[in-house]
Amino acid sequence: MAAPVEHVDPALTEADPPETDQTEAPETSKDAETDPEEDEDEDEDGGEPAGPKIRETPQDIQLEAFANTVAVHPTRDMVVCGDVDGDVYAFSYSCTEGENKELWSSGHHMKSCRQVRFSADGLQLYTVSRDKAVHLLDVEQGKLVTRIRGAHGAPINSLLLVDQNILATGDDGGTLKVWDMRKGTSIMEEKQHEDYISDIAVDQAKRILLTSSGDGTMGVFNIKRRRFEFLSEVQGGDLTSVALMKRGKKVVCGSSEGTIYIFNWNGFGATSDRFAIKAESVDCIAPITDNIMCTASMDGYIRAINLLPNRVIGCIGQHVGEPIEELVKSWDSRFLVSCGHDQLIKFWDISTLPNTTINEYRKRKKKDGRMKSLTKKAHGENDFFSGLVEETEKKEEEGEEEEEEEDEDSDSGSD
Repeated sequence: MAAPVEHVDPALTEADPPETDQTEAPETSKDAETDPEEDEDEDEDGGEPAGPKIRETPQDIQLEAFANTVAVHPTRDMVVCGDVDGDVYAFSYSCTEGENKELWSSGHHMKSCRQVRFSADGLQLYTVSRDKAVHLLDVEQGKLVTRIRGAHGAPINSLLLVDQNILATGDDGGTLKVWDMRKGTSIMEEKQHEDYISDIAVDQAKRILLTSSGDGTMGVFNIKRRRFEFLSEVQGGDLTSVALMKRGKKVVCGSSEGTIYIFNWNGFGATSDRFAIKAESVDCIAPITDNIMCTASMDGYIRAINLLPNRVIGCIGQHVGEPIEELVKSWDSRFLVSCGHDQLIKFWDISTLPNTTINEYRKRKKKDGRMKSLTKKAHGENDFFSGLVEETEKKEEEGEEEEEEEDEDSDSGSD
């Protein structure tokens, strides 16, 4: 039985406009005394006031409640998040200090908003919620266009846009649905998991859907033939995320126990490998290149990981002491965007990460136990010694390489 679809009159559901400060600045007298320090600063700068500060990454965005989900516009500097109160916010972001701006907000969900996703053309935004509804919003103004009430019998937890018209949703009870939004109806419904569906991925051909579940299994569904294929073996802990790597030849799943499970394509029954990264969990995965992915954990750390050879490359950043809900790469691949329980959206510079080279041998661990810093903000926003840390790490790496060479020479000499 089809869920009721409402086409909403945009005039009746306008998004809440961002609040603006209309307090007028006090008038100042032309004869008022000027600050001599300002005069000195202007003289030092050639008589011109300093321009706006340009940062390496946009400033953090402070939220009123922590966000469950964040998405980046496919063609411009815009992020959208959904929070635990059911509100959806859109922001523009910039590396110019003070230029992040709230564009609109929407409060149409009655309960926690769990996923937000842009359409491929960036004109529409889909959202799902604990209130069991699917919403379609206009991106420019945040107006509600379509609402599907009671889309699932249980709270909706995951969302994936397969293409411009087809989307997949998974709920807390383990049910997967595929929707044709041209008709507003479900064209496929499968209840194969025994627990919540945490994440959904699709292959490049848009034929096979993969689901990760709290029951410890990965599900495989053929959306072209509209049928269930099979479940993987049960893994340790909840499977919290799923992503394709190595040009679709490998599938990786994060888990609540901090292990990444690796499957071969067309070998979904059992894992081909597993990699424990010594984190509290692997709650979400953001592929960066065919080999490199970023993962987020309940311990608040964002780790960069190389797949085959399996290595933790280092630390991208952290939401200090707070669980991270979602990671997403920006449209231009310059930034990684994260949201966590500290009620912040953070931006991390990953522009050089694709150029990282991975050595085959395992390096000795640092004496202090800290991961290698891959960004200047990796171990703190205002790390005064960040430059010194980078130089120290370079020297340590050089020393490690020399030690490796010495070990190899001594080994060859003993033959």
